[in-house]
Amino acid sequence: MKFLKIATTAMMLLVTPTIAKAEGALKDILSSGTLKVGTTGDWNPMTMKDVATNSYTGYDIDVMTELAKDLGVEVEFVPADWKTLVSGVTSGKYHMTGSASVSPARAKATGYSTSYFSLATVPLVLKKNAEKFSDWEDLNKADVTVAATLGTTQEKQVKEFFPDAKHKIVESPARDFQEVLAGRADAHITSNVEAFKLVEKYSQMMVVPVSAPKARTPVAMLLPQADQVWINYVNTWIALKQESGFFDELGRKWKLNN
Repeated sequence: MKFLKIATTAMMLLVTPTIAKAEGALKDILSSGTLKVGTTGDWNPMTMKDVATNSYTGYDIDVMTELAKDLGVEVEFVPADWKTLVSGVTSGKYHMTGSASVSPARAKATGYSTSYFSLATVPLVLKKNAEKFSDWEDLNKADVTVAATLGTTQEKQVKEFFPDAKHKIVESPARDFQEVLAGRADAHITSNVEAFKLVEKYSQMMVVPVSAPKARTPVAMLLPQADQVWINYVNTWIALKQESGFFDELGRKWKLNN
């Protein structure tokens, strides 16, 4: 009996810290009155930072503002970049992130919410080079330079899709499409969502008319991996908002289906 009591006490000592940690984010948000969200501010139309006002707009910003409203707390957007997006969650710098592509590499270190939409990857080039590039294989050549931003899903994809091409990896706040605009790269790849916004903003750019987009990928929020209470709450919230049509309406507002 004494051994059983000691063993039970030891088990409680092992389990209790895990339970406390698992309930940490939601309790912290409710007690502090603030939901902290990591966001890069450089992904149109998901998250865009206005440097002059230090404010954010975009699909993700609307999603997180709505989540904070339903929690009855304020939202605080914490500046992040792609290469440290995961570590910001694991270190507790913020409670969650906005949208991020679901990947096995990220899932090793962080948790995910359920997905609420999907992306596909397409390449962009300058219109003046339209005759050179008509499909994916035209970019996979030794004399072609394809750009990507460090820490993004596209950084891995350029190496996978274009093993024979040169790869130009830039670090934020620089962006891969800027390399194309400046003539330092022939092409870059991005989500179909951002591609639509880029060609709308920069008339000299175009989406390569590929036979089909690559790497259809679900998008979700990054959350602390061991925090099942917080993950459960966010997933429940997403399910309810999907049923209410919130995500469909927001998708139309930000033209995610174009």
